[in-house]
Amino acid sequence: MRIRLDIAYDGTHFRGWARQPGLRTVQETLEAAIGRVLGGETRLVVAGRTDAGVHATGQVAHVDLDDAQRARLLAGRSRGTAGEAADPVAALAARLTGVVGAYSDVVVTRSAAAAPGFDARFSAVWRRYEYRIADSVAGYDPLERHRTTSVRARLDAATMDAAARSLIGLHDFAAYCKPREEATTIRTLLEFDWHRDAHGVLVANVKADAFCHSMVRALVGACVAVGEGRLDLEDIVEIRDARERVPEVKVLAARGLTLTEVGYPADDLLDQRAEQTRARRALP
Repeated sequence: MRIRLDIAYDGTHFRGWARQPGLRTVQETLEAAIGRVLGGETRLVVAGRTDAGVHATGQVAHVDLDDAQRARLLAGRSRGTAGEAADPVAALAARLTGVVGAYSDVVVTRSAAAAPGFDARFSAVWRRYEYRIADSVAGYDPLERHRTTSVRARLDAATMDAAARSLIGLHDFAAYCKPREEATTIRTLLEFDWHRDAHGVLVANVKADAFCHSMVRALVGACVAVGEGRLDLEDIVEIRDARERVPEVKVLAARGLTLTEVGYPADDLLDQRAEQTRARRALP
């Protein structure tokens, strides 16, 4: 039995998503909670592995239950407000939240039976991130310090937006990724733009079919270099096409980054999408 979990977390005090010996991670925290509720051992598969300090409001994962866990889940039926039997799968989210605590920095916002062929990682069509920067226009707000990066300079939002849009498309983003052995850096950047919110904070919207390691924070760093006048608009495209990392492009702090949404195809296309995702990417 496969269950889809929708998850939100403040990444400040986590060492990222993935399990690491002796370190507090989102995966370890949630797997322990599932174990307390359903017994046994589980392994969560996630849509996007976030780094230490990165947040999420729209993370997605799945977990496969064995027969004993399924029986225990279905045995945990509760009564709804009108006395009707509540859906035990939907109720799992609340049970897990009860285990991690009412004021925890991670919460399961929804649980549901996964459609046939659903895979949180390989069925995903795209991921969307937000990055927040407070420059001298917005000023420093201590209440937002865990999800917003501060830059002392005044950044040119219009130039940053133009720079971001120039990078959209199918490209090799090796210049904006931390290399991993035998991992491809070819991605399709679907959306990338900047705007100031009502408080003057610069907010990036970044959407791609997938992201390689540190890609969003490096892309944001390139735009900040343009916004400060250290790089020209043409430079960031030339850097991308050269496929080599350069010191002018800084990987910005994790605190400003939030995974906000993961997109999936219609249920009848889930298997097909998973097969496409597993295939190695190449440029035309």
